[in-house]
Amino acid sequence: MLSMPGRADCFRNLFDVTMPVIGMIHLPALPGSPHCDMSGGFEKAWSRIQSSVVADAKALAAGGVDGIMIENFGDVPFFPGTNPPQVLSLMTSIAAMIRVETGKRIGINVLRNDGISALAIALAAGAGFVRVNVLSGARVTDQGVIQGAAHEIMRYRQQIGAGHIAVLADVQVKHSTPLGAQAPLAQDVDDLCKRAVADGVIVSGSGTGKAVDLESLRATKAAAGDHPVLVGSGAAIDNIDAICRHADGLIVGTAFKRGGSVAAPVEVSRVAAFMSAVADIRLRLGRNA
Repeated sequence: MLSMPGRADCFRNLFDVTMPVIGMIHLPALPGSPHCDMSGGFEKAWSRIQSSVVADAKALAAGGVDGIMIENFGDVPFFPGTNPPQVLSLMTSIAAMIRVETGKRIGINVLRNDGISALAIALAAGAGFVRVNVLSGARVTDQGVIQGAAHEIMRYRQQIGAGHIAVLADVQVKHSTPLGAQAPLAQDVDDLCKRAVADGVIVSGSGTGKAVDLESLRATKAAAGDHPVLVGSGAAIDNIDAICRHADGLIVGTAFKRGGSVAAPVEVSRVAAFMSAVADIRLRLGRNA
């Protein structure tokens, strides 16, 4: 089985650097979810959400990230699949707003595993990539059993003319366990790249903000061939030197937040310090361009 020609460069071609850093915006709870503050009605709630999102986006941009990804992190408990219409419309509005405010490449992740909606949002908002937590196989999660839907997601991308949007897929995704016996990591990576035709692979720790296992990262990189491999959690100043030796990109959320707390706002100083360290590593590894 051959991978789709040229797809391994779909993500790389979005950036001017070979090891982009993508800053996460964890959206507050959106209207309709249990934790959304609806005091004062929808307009007040929406204004608060927009203010929070713009502040984080501007802080990420000022700190020097290469791209920004949004996900509906505050919408716990997550839908295992398709999200309600208002989530899609609000995330589209937010993504377009961030792209205009920052000029950065934008990515979309609709939790827990709504890859079709992520593609629709990305196309409408001018985003360049999406993240799909379970693109192939099946995982047991707190949302129940989530089954990969590569056959639907990739066909939908073709149908709507969104072939320029890169699909990044998690391997053995965080906050989950295998439905049956765990397949070898190399096999799961190979299936993602060749059978699910993902454009890139994301490897993470066991949960949000948890550091990736370096042996798993090395094994993922070895199995992914020419497909880019991104670290999806736990990147911090004290471990990025080791991580960057085996990664083609970093997705960073918690380390950019005040006090290293996922619920806190993004701090420009933390972003800038991280990006300065990455710049030094790029120079040392010869990976500036």
